[in-house]
Amino acid sequence: MPPLWFFTDQARLPDPLPVIGRLPRGLCGVVFRHDGAADRVALARRVAALCRARRLILVVAGDARLAAALRAGLHLRGGRRGVQPLPGIVTSSAHRARDVVRARRAGADVIFISPAFATKSHAGAPGLGALGWRRLARLARPARCAALGGITGRNVRSLRKICAMAGAIEVFMPNWQLT
Repeated sequence: MPPLWFFTDQARLPDPLPVIGRLPRGLCGVVFRHDGAADRVALARRVAALCRARRLILVVAGDARLAAALRAGLHLRGGRRGVQPLPGIVTSSAHRARDVVRARRAGADVIFISPAFATKSHAGAPGLGALGWRRLARLARPARCAALGGITGRNVRSLRKICAMAGAIEVFMPNWQLT
């Protein structure tokens, strides 16, 4: 399982291909979330081809049919299943304890617990902080836990060994700067 995950974000990065093209080969996963894009299916096909070429794992958020068509994994939102399991990897987001429990019951291989720290993705919402994040991560076992939201190299260390992976958006974007 890759230690780093890039979450596409249609509003902040309409074209994720340049970022995906710079991700380290074989070391990253991509969560495709461009739900409202006019050219969504075509873009998803280009993302899938680039991920295959770079040996990156791809999961598609909330769309089992598209995930199956791309031979990709599925990303559940808040652990909500609603579909039969796919042969690929299953990931899920979780923002509170009930989401973690749902994700675990749905068979998620990786649960992205967020927002770990304050982030633009959840503007105005407080992050869970290290203690809150670790509390939710303990509920997720045996699934692997990943931190998402406000992740930097500095603060991810505070999550300790229970944090198997990290997901981010801005860290991968051009001109990103630690503030």
